[in-house]
Amino acid sequence: MDILIISEFGEDFSHSDNDRFLYLAKMLENDNNVEIITSSFRHTKKNHRRKTVESWPFRITFIEEPGYPKNICLKRFYSHFMWGKNLICYLNNRKKKPDVIYCAVPSLTGPFRVSRYCKKYNIRFVIDVQDLWPEAFQMVFNVPIVSDFIFFPFKLIANEIYKSADSICAVSETYKRRALSVNSRCEMGYSVFLGTSLKTFDDNSIRYSYKKNNNELWLAYCGTLGASYDITCVIDALEIIKKYNVIQPKFIVMGDGPRKDEFEKYAKAKKINALFVGRLPYDKMCSLLCNCDIVVNPISSGAAQSIINKHADYAASGLPVLNTQECNEYRKLINKYKMGFNCKNNDSKDLAKKLIKLIQNESLRKTMGNNSRKCAEEKFDREKTYKVLVNQIIS
Repeated sequence: MDILIISEFGEDFSHSDNDRFLYLAKMLENDNNVEIITSSFRHTKKNHRRKTVESWPFRITFIEEPGYPKNICLKRFYSHFMWGKNLICYLNNRKKKPDVIYCAVPSLTGPFRVSRYCKKYNIRFVIDVQDLWPEAFQMVFNVPIVSDFIFFPFKLIANEIYKSADSICAVSETYKRRALSVNSRCEMGYSVFLGTSLKTFDDNSIRYSYKKNNNELWLAYCGTLGASYDITCVIDALEIIKKYNVIQPKFIVMGDGPRKDEFEKYAKAKKINALFVGRLPYDKMCSLLCNCDIVVNPISSGAAQSIINKHADYAASGLPVLNTQECNEYRKLINKYKMGFNCKNNDSKDLAKKLIKLIQNESLRKTMGNNSRKCAEEKFDREKTYKVLVNQIIS
């Protein structure tokens, strides 16, 4: 089969890259002609990527995109519009029409044009819902009535993409249900968490060593440092526990984003022992994470995120998790596996209370950590779970 995988927000396509679509391409390339189509602009670093990548047995094509300076800005909408326009020009000029297109959503402009292209040429159109747009933007720009008016056209575009899909895959049940709510063509959808390769994660976990004193306890966060992530709540909780006669954790923050400087300054002002290491290559992140003792998932109220990348890495690390995210799907997962504590959102006192429980009870940390790893093995291991996605592509 001739398979196109379209993902605007691709990473660096190195052999240490943990990208979902790169992993799928590797699973498919033996018996198929596979091409990944992505953007010339790298979203996470806000710069234009190099055009050459490490050697792969499949093709990687970079479509020109102007780029944008911030996650929320007018230039971003223009940039996505131009990427969609350039993408469809490439598809129209491609010598051979593909048998199937597997397309990440969002963004919206590109997938919308691809949905029409597939309909015109009778090409199987499979979508993979990674996030909910415009819902995610409305969480940041939430002005009653005004927001609904501004984002209404984007909702129509998203609905049209969902309606056009011959098969719906998503990174969570929440996102799957949203897409199915407007699609009358698919009897069912398929929820497959972003996950990770546990074999790769375990190999990475012992690749690097980090100096840690015997009496130290490390609390870890990894991910974006932006509007959706309530790092200030964690810092406030760490300030609260200074009043108690317990080990004071070192806060290890892995990641980058528009609020990184703000969070660092806040931690210094509160005199918190925090280390902001920036965005790490995936293998280094795995090693550092596994040297920690507890992980925290502090997501702001009203955020559109469901099951995300960090959930897989947290579970794979075999560490107990403190969670403030409101997403019912993830909270149920924590309760089902007894792999940590769900905390009240934006409540530093509740977070501090449950953090103290884990600090004071090493055996509880170990039990919950083991449960976390069990969750990873059953729900997040790509070598098992991604077979569902492959079946949807080649069926």
